[in-house]
Amino acid sequence: MDCIFCRIVAGEIPAEIVYQDELATAFRDIRPQAPVHILIVPNQHLVSIGDILPEHNDLLGRMFAVANQLATQEGVAETGYRLVTNRGEQSGQSVYHLHLHLLGGRWMRWPPG
Repeated sequence: MDCIFCRIVAGEIPAEIVYQDELATAFRDIRPQAPVHILIVPNQHLVSIGDILPEHNDLLGRMFAVANQLATQEGVAETGYRLVTNRGEQSGQSVYHLHLHLLGGRWMRWPPG
């Protein structure tokens, strides 16, 4: 499999990893959309949220707990942050490995502006 996120998790591709354990890895996005932009991925390859089954409950819980921990470490827990995941091309998913975007450090409005 030639998944860039699997290769980052395996240490084959360099990334600024800010968290890693047996279930999840988190690293800084190379094209940040906010002052804090961290990707949180399962170490197991899952294409998207469409692949989530009941047996993934511990994994999802870990991913959200890691997001909360990193938001605190990055100083955005109190001011607010956004967690985003995409499923499929029309949603904007560009890497087909489940991931959460942790975004913070600026106002996030919809519509922007």
